[in-house]
Amino acid sequence: MKYLSKAIVKSRFIILIASIALMIPCFAGMAATRVNYDILSYLPGEIETMKGQDILMDQFGTGAYSLFVVEGMADKDIAALKAEVEKVEHVKKVIWYDTFMDYTVPKEMLPDEIQEALGKGDTQLMFIIFDETTSSDGTMEAITNIRKIANEKCFLSGMAAIVLDTKNLTEKETPIYVGMAVLLATIVLSLTMDSYLIPFFFLASIGIAIMFNMGTNIFLGQISFLTKSLSAVLQLGVTLDYSIFLWHSYQEEIEKGEENKKEAMANAITATFQSVLGSSITTIAGFVALCFMSFTIGLDLGIVMAKGVIFGVISCVTVLPSMIIVFDRIIEKTKHKPVVQEFVKTPRWISKHALVFGLIFLCLLPPAIWGYKHTAVYYDLSETLPENLSSRQAMIELEKNFETNTTYMILADADIDTATMQGMIGELKKVKGVDGVLGVEALIGPTFPKEMIPAKLREELTSDDYQMLMITSKYKTASDEVNAQIESINEIVKRYDSGAMVVGEAPCTKDLINITAKDFQTVSIVSIGCVFLIIALVMKSISLPFILVAVIEFAIFINMGIPGFTGTVIPFISSVVIGTIQLGATVDYAILMTTRYCKERKDGQSKKQATRIALSTSMKSVIVSALSFFAATFGVGLVSSVDMIGSLCFLMARGALISMAVVILVLPSMYMIFDGLIIRSTWGMRECIRMDKDRKNQDKKQDNDQKHKLVHFKAV
Repeated sequence: MKYLSKAIVKSRFIILIASIALMIPCFAGMAATRVNYDILSYLPGEIETMKGQDILMDQFGTGAYSLFVVEGMADKDIAALKAEVEKVEHVKKVIWYDTFMDYTVPKEMLPDEIQEALGKGDTQLMFIIFDETTSSDGTMEAITNIRKIANEKCFLSGMAAIVLDTKNLTEKETPIYVGMAVLLATIVLSLTMDSYLIPFFFLASIGIAIMFNMGTNIFLGQISFLTKSLSAVLQLGVTLDYSIFLWHSYQEEIEKGEENKKEAMANAITATFQSVLGSSITTIAGFVALCFMSFTIGLDLGIVMAKGVIFGVISCVTVLPSMIIVFDRIIEKTKHKPVVQEFVKTPRWISKHALVFGLIFLCLLPPAIWGYKHTAVYYDLSETLPENLSSRQAMIELEKNFETNTTYMILADADIDTATMQGMIGELKKVKGVDGVLGVEALIGPTFPKEMIPAKLREELTSDDYQMLMITSKYKTASDEVNAQIESINEIVKRYDSGAMVVGEAPCTKDLINITAKDFQTVSIVSIGCVFLIIALVMKSISLPFILVAVIEFAIFINMGIPGFTGTVIPFISSVVIGTIQLGATVDYAILMTTRYCKERKDGQSKKQATRIALSTSMKSVIVSALSFFAATFGVGLVSSVDMIGSLCFLMARGALISMAVVILVLPSMYMIFDGLIIRSTWGMRECIRMDKDRKNQDKKQDNDQKHKLVHFKAV
């Protein structure tokens, strides 16, 4: 590593030129990487609801639909609007009154169900069916064009419309997220570091690493909007402490008397790489654990963030040192006295009150776990979007005028006889919360002969193998009521047709709830297991993995448990994302301090002195890193209009402060309390037992000498 470090310093100009040149293909890679805004599309393909989505696409030529609310328009104008909408590319079918009969014919001739489903008062409703999937570019383009045709009294709802609004909103806000994170992190670093200019080099090197990461996402084909929105901010927060460690190591080398700054930087690179290697591997392992989720957005986020950490480490030991050496004179001119000074008294006070902090840990752990387990989460992301968005306004209008919150479909065997279908439909209509059942068989009755159903409509709603029924529900997606309703409907349709499927946004969301509950347990077990194993290998200890994991999980439980006490409802993905990210950040702090503690103990220091030195040398780095992470994520939380992104960022910001406090206050108390266990179960530390005995014997000898001197003095 020393040879490589010297080569990096020697090749500093080549490294800077190469990193800047590589930005060009990175920009091209970013532009070519598709962004997926449909969360539900990440459900596993083998579940029934996703198979049903494929059948809809293959046999009915549709994967998306929207409800179009029209207010205060005459029937002839609505018919003209419908005709225009049908001309829009990727619109497969629009269902309204004139789909069944000419709009001039009295509506009373239609079945009551169709009348109630398609119109109430001066408000009318159209069903728009698209020929591509919910999040496809074609569907997005079609919705954009429909909105151009419609006036202010028209409202387009549905998952596809929500996806488009989410896309437009996040594309507009993502640059603001990055800008806010950079601005606030720069302010914090400028005040806490000893140079006004060094934060800009930190952020420049991390920015290059972010570009490398985002550019290489082209090999994944696409990433989720959540990954795109958060990955840059997360990579900044998670890898910033590597840059801080490098700078502090470099300053320590100079303070030791190393006059050759190139040599000092080479030594700093070696020291930094050795100190961040273990922590970066554990952080990567935490993100890799996300890949074990069957809900594949975890795979998406896990791969991107694991790559980000790798690029962050590489940039920290290559690009940043090159910048510091090249611009050394300018950096020296901007040096100042930092706000955060070296800590001397605080480590003594903390080590003196080790038992107190140990008791606080034991007292807070049970309520933290209780809060963690009782924190409420939400799954319907559309409910948390700003109300000024078109899709949200449409949802409000739909609920107000039609008492309809959710629409989903049933795919049944096309060969089921009319009598059986009528029996099934009759039961479906009786299910609590069902507004209506629409389909070819649902329209047939004593007042509406089968011959009156247009042939084109029959073709749209039936295929060679399946027939489609549309269910409108009063209940909202992801609610307990709609999930119970889907259970009842699924039980009914399976009784009549074992191969029938219930598909759509609400059934998919129900599956999402069930799948993620198992996924989060899997990720927690895998991430904790990986981190435990890596800490054991890096620290060469049996006891330290238990201690560090307990402290890290304690910080996570406190952070995630607070909403359980405040009654705050957080996004469903918070548990796994925050747990992984906070674990990654906290383990960096914990390994940094623990490595120094073990070193001091091996060098012959007492447990109290080793704890104080570890605290005093690590405390500043931990505080600066945590405050920078807090500033970056808190700023994004303030400006984000997407609640899921805002909530995640606020949780990360709070988690950074909690992790900082726990590592500074609780972890040193663990050193003091479990020192005997640590030195006996860590490779290379058993010699500390002999040194402690020697120290005690020496102390006893000094005490005896003092007593003898005192006795002799009194005798004299």
